[in-house]
Amino acid sequence: MSDKTRWLLLLCLTQLFIMLVFINYSAILPLLKQEWGMNNTMAGSIFSIYQLGYIASGVILSALTDRINTKHIFIISALWSGIANLLFAFYAHDYLSAMLLRALTGIGMGGTYMPGLKLVAEKFAPSERGKAVGIYVGSLVLGASLSLAVTGTITSLAGWRWAFIACSIGVFVGAALSLLVFKDYQPIVHARIERGFEVEIIRNKPAFLMILGYGSHMWEMYGMRSWLAPFFTASLISHGIAGGIATGWAATAAALIIGVGTFSTAITGTISDKLGRTKTITLVMCGSATLSFLFGWLVNVSPYLAFAVGILYGYLIVAESPVFSTGLTELVAPGYMGAAMGLQSLVGYSLGMVSPTVFGWALDMCRGWQPLPGVSADWGIAFATGGLGALTGPVFMYLLRRCPESRRMAGGKQ
Repeated sequence: MSDKTRWLLLLCLTQLFIMLVFINYSAILPLLKQEWGMNNTMAGSIFSIYQLGYIASGVILSALTDRINTKHIFIISALWSGIANLLFAFYAHDYLSAMLLRALTGIGMGGTYMPGLKLVAEKFAPSERGKAVGIYVGSLVLGASLSLAVTGTITSLAGWRWAFIACSIGVFVGAALSLLVFKDYQPIVHARIERGFEVEIIRNKPAFLMILGYGSHMWEMYGMRSWLAPFFTASLISHGIAGGIATGWAATAAALIIGVGTFSTAITGTISDKLGRTKTITLVMCGSATLSFLFGWLVNVSPYLAFAVGILYGYLIVAESPVFSTGLTELVAPGYMGAAMGLQSLVGYSLGMVSPTVFGWALDMCRGWQPLPGVSADWGIAFATGGLGALTGPVFMYLLRRCPESRRMAGGKQ
């Protein structure tokens, strides 16, 4: 095993622990809805405010990695998110306090994912970058899965506050491991080209189309992720399972479905090195969009069937994520990579912030509607809101392939 590979695996292990606070709120969303008297729109907005905090810091901190040592940004951000999550465990007691403390957690998370991605992009050449980024993103997907699984398991045994405390401990372990990641780390100083930020980022049409496609992906993925555990809770309760038990099993099912993306990101990243970025993205997004229009209707059938389809859904919905990030690194000058990732965070996570609330709004609007006797439409319509966003991704990739400038990407391989 090469030194680069060992370093990558250590970074992945670090992110695995840091990600334990990522979507732990989703695992307990049904419990907090009842405990704090929230409707679906309110519950979804707590997830959305987390995304807002992520955006606020992610855009700024990703851009600053072009000028400030990434090591300091990464470690301080990880500690921040762990402390904020710990404060949630001790002090969150209603809708407003949860909004504030989840926003603070998001601010911390904004300084870990994209800066870590930039480290990987700098470490690996374009010919192997798709695979490396895929493995890195896979570790974050696995961390998100464990976030649900750990939170759901501990919640069923000791309550959600102890679950959040355990997740924060995991983040502190990740922050300690990051010291090994950054051992002997020396920031790479890239020359700032004369064309400047506006031309290299804002007026760079291929890069901007790649960023818009990423936004489509994030809209679909975060709507699905934030409501997947509540979907299975509703499905299990409708089949006679008690609320507390249903919540624990639902978190486990959601964790497994999200966790399968650990494999899909590495596989799809490798495929994109050979097939091309835009073609890979188009194929995957068409598949995930189809399942977004289908999946919510499965609340009317056996939870086992919903889980089986959910495994394929979880595989596809995250598979193209590293391909977007890899493609972007190949469309901008190295000296502006951090700024480009900051803009990608702004667009992607802004849409990822809105979609969970839109999802919850659709649930509330369609509550009780049965287009056919015994067939509930609320979850079907809600998941379809994600599919509508996903359909725009292939359109942006088609436009990108038609740009002569996009031949820069992957040596002309699209």
